[in-house]
Amino acid sequence: MASSAQMATLLVSVKTIKILPMKKHLILVIFSLIGGSLFAQPLDKEAAESAKKQVIAEWKAQMSAIYDQAYQEHIIRRDGLQLGLGYFIRGAEPAGGRSLWISMHGGGNAPKETNDQQWENQIYLYQPQGIYVAPRAPWDDWDMWFKAPIDSLFQDLITMMIVKENINPDKVYIMGYSAGGDGVWRLAPRLADHWAAAAMMAGHPGDVGLRNLVNTPFTIWVGALDSAYDRNKEVQKRGKEMDELSQSVPGKYIHETHIVAGKGHWMDQVDTAAVSWMQRYTRDAHPQQIIWTQEECLRNAFYWVSLPPSVKPMRGNTFEAKIEGNTITIDKMDYDEVVIWLDDDMVELSQPVTIQYDGRTLFRQVVERTEESMRQSIYERKDPSFCFPANVTISKDMTAEDTGVEEIEASLLWRDDIRRIEAYDLQGHTLCSTTQRDEYLRFAQKYGCIHIIRLHFDNFSKVETRK
Repeated sequence: MASSAQMATLLVSVKTIKILPMKKHLILVIFSLIGGSLFAQPLDKEAAESAKKQVIAEWKAQMSAIYDQAYQEHIIRRDGLQLGLGYFIRGAEPAGGRSLWISMHGGGNAPKETNDQQWENQIYLYQPQGIYVAPRAPWDDWDMWFKAPIDSLFQDLITMMIVKENINPDKVYIMGYSAGGDGVWRLAPRLADHWAAAAMMAGHPGDVGLRNLVNTPFTIWVGALDSAYDRNKEVQKRGKEMDELSQSVPGKYIHETHIVAGKGHWMDQVDTAAVSWMQRYTRDAHPQQIIWTQEECLRNAFYWVSLPPSVKPMRGNTFEAKIEGNTITIDKMDYDEVVIWLDDDMVELSQPVTIQYDGRTLFRQVVERTEESMRQSIYERKDPSFCFPANVTISKDMTAEDTGVEEIEASLLWRDDIRRIEAYDLQGHTLCSTTQRDEYLRFAQKYGCIHIIRLHFDNFSKVETRK
């Protein structure tokens, strides 16, 4: 049983409130109206870092107001569904914020009273340091933890804890037992970009795909005697699948598989060892490699890639890419168009970013940092680690020439000792004269016609024809 001190921090409520989505849309409309002028100005690295801190602080203040009632009542409501929250806060708050543990209870297609009891058990089942939340499933059904609306409810939960409890968004963990373990099988890959690590206890994997877990540490626990629905056999198969995935991508697909000898569906809390294993890991929100396959609940963003509104995803659609230096290589893209979001810890934004696909260079250009990009990304993604200062929209059919930069001239245009760039039309009229490379590139992209440039360096000048 919990001590009286622990009970004092246990927050459980059955009251309901309603998140007001209109506020979010109003904020986005306001930003879109003024972003074209004030927020669209290019920023250097130092100015971008300062602007990002301000944008995140403003976002937190506005989101905090939206989640006021949810936080006070300890229940999140969305689209007629409600997610009750029981949680403990343990330990002092470390630098960078507390961790958040989302722990899903068992039960399923059973009377409400049965599932309520399972929820109460889950509240006390694990005791990690940080904020440990056991939500009450919105349904009393076998698939209570992986119906499509649960994604948005969990995203609301994470956002609320970011703005109200100052959790570290890169230390969010998901775990679950029995039916809750069923949910982990689905939500760990489906929302892989949210988790620092995931732990599955005594659940059935069904037909889930695991390739999205390339950057998400995953630990699997099942009793060797847990034969109902062949759980033990199916979990063992998926453990071997994780072994194969980790061998195919060295250093990735970090995982452990535990088939607990002599145990059935209840493992006598041997599985609590998963907590210390998970807390070793921190989410890499900007990984060098991503693999994203759409599962049964479709999403429009994953790590540093998103889909424009015109692109409608389908289950099975896949995007795979990796970053090496300032080059992004897209290995698979089942969409005609995507948006690539960038930050200074991913690439050197003061230098040209090259994006390649199918053996072709789609894009090669400096991508500007803007406050507009930061605001758009954080309000869409609701995560400070996804507040990106730069982005570029990529089409399968585009080429580097479409962006106004030619490969053959890059060695001169990107020299560090360039002092001035002058552009003239074919009649000799001055079109642009600047000391800023980025300003010339913006001009070239908009002008889109053949012109002459004179490049001035410390000790010489060079004249070239460009298009």
